[in-house]
Amino acid sequence: MRKSERALKRAQKRLSRKQLGSKNRIKAREKLGRKHLRVSRQRKDFAVKTARCVVQSNDLVAYEDLKVRNMVKNQHLAKSISDASWSLFRQWIEYFGKVFGVVTIAVPPQYTSQNCSSCGEIVKKTLSTRTHQCPYCGYVADRDKNAARNILELGLRTAGHVGTSSLVLENVSGQTDLCLGDENPLSKPTGRKRNSK
Repeated sequence: MRKSERALKRAQKRLSRKQLGSKNRIKAREKLGRKHLRVSRQRKDFAVKTARCVVQSNDLVAYEDLKVRNMVKNQHLAKSISDASWSLFRQWIEYFGKVFGVVTIAVPPQYTSQNCSSCGEIVKKTLSTRTHQCPYCGYVADRDKNAARNILELGLRTAGHVGTSSLVLENVSGQTDLCLGDENPLSKPTGRKRNSK
């Protein structure tokens, strides 16, 4: 992605150096358009493949209902958020959830990283604090892992699986996510044969 963006930057420079109305400028503009198309397709491809992998490797997908439009207003994070295409990723998660019959739940993001996933007490932290340390029960974990457990708990409550949350949490901590490794989830055979060329 970054490599393609550097090529895009070079193409933009070449276009700006061409004389207005010349044929070379038209060619440079067409090349720039193709570079833009490539970058947008790379973003979409990453979102689609990751979303499909996440949905196929889980029975329930719970995620934060983030307001991406408000988050992009932060000038330090806007580029990274746009590159990750969170909104597009969420759309594909919901789509594949319907296709494969997997429950997808948007959880409200309030206090997911502040609440202790062990005892439920609120532990205030700044964004720079990356470790969750609960003074009430003594639970220590990575901030993101604590938030993930809270999101899963809320998702299970919303889906109506209140009693199974502890079992699911144990399974989640013991399993490796297929999407993070080199493996791909097993896909159903289509039954069609490809024509050899």
